[in-house]
Amino acid sequence: MGENTPETHVIDFRAAEHLLAARDPRGAVKLLDSVVSAHPENTAARLLRARAFFASAQLRSAELEFQLVLEREPDNAFAHFALARTYERQARPDQAKRHFRLAAALDPKPDYLAAARFEDEAE
Repeated sequence: MGENTPETHVIDFRAAEHLLAARDPRGAVKLLDSVVSAHPENTAARLLRARAFFASAQLRSAELEFQLVLEREPDNAFAHFALARTYERQARPDQAKRHFRLAAALDPKPDYLAAARFEDEAE
């Protein structure tokens, strides 16, 4: 096997994106493990790995990875939204609601606003 170089990590990252798009999240996680281990500060790789964990129903791993991304990028609306979806799938509605609302506050996309359910408060 060849050695892991920055170039192979970029190739692995891109291949993992394709695997995730092709609905092979476990394959994506395998590729991303070496990238994240070599570049633990790389939030893009961590975010992609979190998405792959989520897609493969590894919810605790997804939760931890999304939290790590948010420690580094607290204004990342997508990471808040994805963490909220993770909490939602774990039947943790209060935590989900908080992160849905943070996502909507940071980026008022229609799907973020709908998930935040601000109108529920008005009733």
